[in-house]
Amino acid sequence: MRWNWALFGGSVVSMVVSMGGGGLVRVIWGLWNWSCFGGSVEGEMGEALAGVGKVDCIGREMWGALAGAGKGLILRKQEQGQNRMKFKAFLTENGVNLLEKRFLPALDKMGKICHLFLTSEHAFFLHNLLSGDGVQSIAQFQKEALFDDYRISSQNEDRIAFAIDMSLLSRAVRSSVSICSELGGGGSNANRLQIKLVKKLPPNSTLPTPFLTFETKGYKSAVIQDVPISKPLSRAQVLELQTALDMAQDLPQTLVQVPDLNQLQNFVDRMKHVGDLLNVSISKYGDLHVQTSTTLITLGAEFRKLLVVGERAVPPPEDQNVSAQIRSERAILRGDAQSVQVNVKHFSKSLQCHQVKPDCAFYGIAPQGACLTVIFQFFIPGTRQTDKSISLHCRLPVLDPS
Repeated sequence: MRWNWALFGGSVVSMVVSMGGGGLVRVIWGLWNWSCFGGSVEGEMGEALAGVGKVDCIGREMWGALAGAGKGLILRKQEQGQNRMKFKAFLTENGVNLLEKRFLPALDKMGKICHLFLTSEHAFFLHNLLSGDGVQSIAQFQKEALFDDYRISSQNEDRIAFAIDMSLLSRAVRSSVSICSELGGGGSNANRLQIKLVKKLPPNSTLPTPFLTFETKGYKSAVIQDVPISKPLSRAQVLELQTALDMAQDLPQTLVQVPDLNQLQNFVDRMKHVGDLLNVSISKYGDLHVQTSTTLITLGAEFRKLLVVGERAVPPPEDQNVSAQIRSERAILRGDAQSVQVNVKHFSKSLQCHQVKPDCAFYGIAPQGACLTVIFQFFIPGTRQTDKSISLHCRLPVLDPS
């Protein structure tokens, strides 16, 4: 028997067992107290189970746990109910690239906890839609953009939603991708990353716990990583989440395209040292004006003649040679612009989404100044056509100027 340990930040992330008859390693993220005994390892962030000889219960209703050295394998059957939710799919190569390298790192910076909302056609990553606090972010994927052999069922119109820790999810995907490249090929299903929703009985527990499980199979080995999730949302909670999602899809009547997010990020980084509040105005002329001020200093930036999507207007000639602040105030009085005040940290956080590598970014203010909206657009590679299988937008809460 040969152990190959992969270490991450001083913690056991993954272990691959090589043995003549095959092997299995299980990693449960978020668990502590690791020790070695009798061919099994329990890790600081995981529990690894390795059987001597062939283990053929991978991914089925039974799961094995070593009771101790030389005491063999104890099999426990997962409890099943008539209302059990089921989800299983394979992540495609494009899906792995989208999640691992682009979306998960960016969404992790939006907030530690996220709701993963799965339907028969889409997968959503949702931040703060139910809490109402902080920046709301909505990442939507058609199932074909991420998955192959996508299967989902529930008694709630085939909809499943639960909360998940983004850092644990990111680490599990990253580790699984690394393991896939190390295990090597061996059949049509080898080297594929399967993801599924399961319930298991953790060590020293009497209550089954839900997990999002990642399973990587090689020719003679397999690695299973379990990411703990919240109890799946009830029918009423899913309805509440769906209602909040539908409301969050409303678009501002005027959107302006910001061509250089890095430049805007640099301005906002300077403004963070001046004040906590940011005044943002957007006009139908294609002007975006951001400003922060204190009793001693005012710092602002203006982007003019941007591409306008939606309602637009022609700027009056008399406004050409006045200051940005006066031009913005006049446009608001005419009804050709809106202005809102947001937290500068929220604005900066929304800019972190440039890590998903969008092709375009648009800013707009919702009717009655309800929120500041940022929409990121993606093109089909090699074209200027919108990729409708992926979407991402953020909604920043506005502050009462008084």
